Amino acid sequence: MSTLRITEIFLSLQGEANTVGRPTIFVRLTGCPLRCQYCDSEYAFSGGEILTVDDILAQVDELSVPHVTVTGGEPLAQPNVIGLMQRLVDAGKNVSLETSGALNVADVPQDVVKVLDLKTPGSGECHRNLWANLDHLNQRDQIKFVLCSREDYDWARMRCDEHRLYERVSDVLFSPSHHQLEPRALADWIVADRLPVRMQMQMHKLLWGDVPGY
Repeated sequence: MSTLRITEIFLSLQGEANTVGRPTIFVRLTGCPLRCQYCDSEYAFSGGEILTVDDILAQVDELSVPHVTVTGGEPLAQPNVIGLMQRLVDAGKNVSLETSGALNVADVPQDVVKVLDLKTPGSGECHRNLWANLDHLNQRDQIKFVLCSREDYDWARMRCDEHRLYERVSDVLFSPSHHQLEPRALADWIVADRLPVRMQMQMHKLLWGDVPGY
């Protein structure tokens, strides 16, 4: 029977991406091979509970909203997540995947919206980016950059041009790293450069702070 190690399943508001503000069920998988210096979900690196895919779907059904985000940790570190996402799609859910972009997304079901987090130099994990993943993105997907500095901003801007990212996906998301980059500075840079990106502020942290499970 297909199983996954799960840190938590909970209902909250989506705090990021282009569905920000929508009630969303989060299925947070345990484990991650990356160690980004700004990580806000270190509690999901280990522990968790082994659940069958049927158990996970039952908990999702009980929460009764159509939007489901599969997150982590790094969800794709557990191969059985592919089957879970397909089952969620088959159940009529609007499914998104939050992934670091360090692991292959080729097998992610077509109907799942991929939110691919490309790691900047400031993350400490820039060398882990699997650039071949860009070939598996479509116009429903999104690319996210967490920026720690002006250097990260310039690096991300160059990658957007180099890989024609604005043309590949529905939204390119620029997010200031919590406590490292002043949000207003990032906003001013985006406006000055007239970048066709969406700035985001992690609404869940503005509402609830750094409390796990929100």
